[in-house]
Amino acid sequence: MLGRVTLLGVLGSFVAVGQQPCEKLTALKLPHTEIVSATAAAAGKIASEYGGAPSLEVPARCVVKAVARPTSDSDIKIEVWLPLQSGWNGKYMQSGNGGWAGTIPVSTMARGLERGYATAGTDGGHAFDMASPAGWAIGHPEKLIDFGYRALRETTVAAKAVIGAYYGKQPARSYFVGCSDGGREGLMEAQRFPEDFDGIVAGAPANDWSNLCTGFIWNGQALLKDAGSAIPLAKLPAIQKAALAACDANDGVKDGLIEDPRTCRFDPSVLVCKAEDTSGCLTETQIVALKKIYEGPKNPRTGQQIFPGYPPGHEAVPGGWRPWIISAAPGQTSIQMMFGASFFGQAVYESNNWDFKTLNFDSDIAYAFEKAGVILNSTNPDLRSFRARGGKLIQYHGWADAAIAPQTSINYYEKVRSFFARYPDARGSGDVSSFFRLFMVPGLGHCFGGIGPRSFGQDSNEFSADPERDVIAALERWVEKGIAPDFLIGTGTAPTDKKPMTRRLCPYPQVARYDGSGDPNQASSFTCRAE
Repeated sequence: MLGRVTLLGVLGSFVAVGQQPCEKLTALKLPHTEIVSATAAAAGKIASEYGGAPSLEVPARCVVKAVARPTSDSDIKIEVWLPLQSGWNGKYMQSGNGGWAGTIPVSTMARGLERGYATAGTDGGHAFDMASPAGWAIGHPEKLIDFGYRALRETTVAAKAVIGAYYGKQPARSYFVGCSDGGREGLMEAQRFPEDFDGIVAGAPANDWSNLCTGFIWNGQALLKDAGSAIPLAKLPAIQKAALAACDANDGVKDGLIEDPRTCRFDPSVLVCKAEDTSGCLTETQIVALKKIYEGPKNPRTGQQIFPGYPPGHEAVPGGWRPWIISAAPGQTSIQMMFGASFFGQAVYESNNWDFKTLNFDSDIAYAFEKAGVILNSTNPDLRSFRARGGKLIQYHGWADAAIAPQTSINYYEKVRSFFARYPDARGSGDVSSFFRLFMVPGLGHCFGGIGPRSFGQDSNEFSADPERDVIAALERWVEKGIAPDFLIGTGTAPTDKKPMTRRLCPYPQVARYDGSGDPNQASSFTCRAE
C-alpha cells in the first residue's frame, strides 16, 4: 500500500518542475501503476456507463487513464479527469461505483467536472458481465479485495499524484461522493483511510453487503416458496393504498407520503381475499410472503435480526419493488435475486451452480461474513480518526428504497453514536452530529427516482450553489466554512395533486412535521422535530 510519505516522495521530483501539459503526464512514475494515456478532450457529449441512459455533456478536460497492479492478480482501471487550468476550482472529487462496479463511473465524474473539480473513478479491478455478475471473484481472492477497498485507495493515490503533476500543486480539499455501492465505498474510506478525504457524501450505502445479500435471498425464498407465494405486480397498488390508508396521516397531513415508516403499524391481513382472487386482495400465502419482506431475515436458531425488512407504503412506487423485489416480467429474475445469488454463489461459494433455495440463515451467514463480509462490509463504527482530522460525513437514504432497506442507515448511525458514547477520544469531542449527519428522505427511491421531495442535488449533473438544496454544496459549506446542514430542502412532485412541491429533509433523529397550517406542498409548512 502506498502511504503518505511515499506519495510525497513521488510528487517531490515531479511537481517541483511546475505544471505539466496533459500529454506529458504519461511520464509520471508511480509504484505498481502505469499511466496508459493522457489526452486532451474537447467539450461535448459522452456515453453514460449505464446502457440506454442519456448521454452526458462534459467540459473540456485532460483525460488520464491508468492501470494499478498492487498484486499479481490485480488489474485496476483508473480514470482521472482534469479541468482546464483556468476552470479548476482547486479541489478533488472521487466518484463511487454502483452494484458490483466493473465500469468507470463517468456519470458522477461528469457531475464533479461540471462543478470545477478534478475527478477520478475506478472500475473496482474487474469488468462487469451481466451474465456472470461476480464471476470475476471465482478463484481470484485478490480481486475481491480490490473491489472491497483496495481499488479505492489506489485511485486516490494515483489521482492526487496526477493532479499535483498537472496543476503544480495538490488539491486544497478532497471529497468523495457515491451512492449504493458508492455509499459503501464512502464509508469504507472514512473507516479504513480516514486521511484521504475532507468530506464524504454516502448515499443509500450497501455497507452491510453480506447481510444485505442475505435479505435478497430471504425475499426471493419468500416469494418463490411455492406457486402461490408470488405476489403479482398488479397487486402492488392495492397494497400501497392500504398501507397509506393506515399510516399516511401519522406526520400530521395526508399527502401520499409516509414521513417516518417506523411509526406505521400496517397489517396486510386486511387485504385477504374474501371470495375470488383479484388484483385488490391477497391470498393467505401471499400475505405470508409480504409479511416476511416487511420483517426481514432472522436467524432461525437465535431469532436475531440479520438485516432490516422493507417498510410498507412504497410498494407501487415506480422503479421500486418492481424490478428490485419482484421481477419486471414473468421468467425474469429480480434485481435483488441477481445480486443475492451472485454474492453467495460466486463471491462466497465460488460456484456458478449454487442453488438459492439451499441457503441456511444461520451457518451460511456466518461463513459468508468470515470469507467475504470482512472484505466488503463497511460497518465499523470507529470513525474517531476521520473526525479527529476534521472530516465531515453526510449520509442519506430514501424511505422508498427497494434495493437497500432504509433502516440499515439508521442502524449504522446508531451504532456510531453508541461507539462514541462508550469510547471517548482525546483528539476530539462533541456529539456525533458535529461531523456526521444522516438524512432520511420520504418517497426517495434507490439513490434517485421515487415520489415526493426526491431531488436535493444528488440525482443529476445540474447543480445549485444553494447548500440548502444541494447536498454537495452543503458538504462543501460544512467542510470549508464550518456550517453544518440543519436541514436540506427536497424538491419534486406531490404524489396526490401532482403539483410541484418542496419539503424539509431533517437530520436524523429529527423528522419533518406539518405545522397544522399552510400549503403542505411547501417546505415552510414543516418543522424539523425530534420525536
